[in-house]
Amino acid sequence: MRQPSIIVLLISLLILSSGISAFGAIKAKIDYSIPVDYSKLSEPELEDRAKVYYFNALKYKDDEVNEDMTNALMLYSVLLNINPDNLNYCVKLGALYDKLNMDKHAKGNLSRAIGIDSSHPEPYFYMGEFYYKRQLYRKALKYYGEAYQRGYQTNYDMLYKMGDIYEKFGDTRSALKYLNDASAQNPNSELDNKIKRIEAQDSINKEYYSNTRIR
Repeated sequence: MRQPSIIVLLISLLILSSGISAFGAIKAKIDYSIPVDYSKLSEPELEDRAKVYYFNALKYKDDEVNEDMTNALMLYSVLLNINPDNLNYCVKLGALYDKLNMDKHAKGNLSRAIGIDSSHPEPYFYMGEFYYKRQLYRKALKYYGEAYQRGYQTNYDMLYKMGDIYEKFGDTRSALKYLNDASAQNPNSELDNKIKRIEAQDSINKEYYSNTRIR
């Protein structure tokens, strides 16, 4: 019979000794801290487990607290204690808290990631996602733009959302630029229809401004 790893035992002890389940802690938005000897934990093994919970947690609806979510949050919090300068752990925590609509924790972790390495595009992208989800489009565009400048020129989701924001702002030329860039990454009929619609609007805009200049 396979014996549980030292990591599983220690993490289980962390939960039990807290006197409250991880689920209950997050549901009630309670912060707790239990002393742990992190030197006994294997960071690579812990990270592998955290990744599984993380991607499972993303499949659920927003605001849904479940075992995958609580385990992912707990493990990435432990990992961040092991390695406080790991940008990836901060980003993952930010994305998870964003999914739970815990704004303060989401922005705090993403800001911390930017502070760790301001040249990396990922935390800017997720900060853009945070604001896009809340329909704060100017702030979203600001952070998407930062991510774009730092290497996310081929990120389909971001290019699409940048184009969508510019369309909302009535800037059809900028909208077409980013939507065509998105189409180059992942052509699809829905996006093609959106581009055609904006191209038609852009033609109307050009004709209107041309007539205005003539007058």
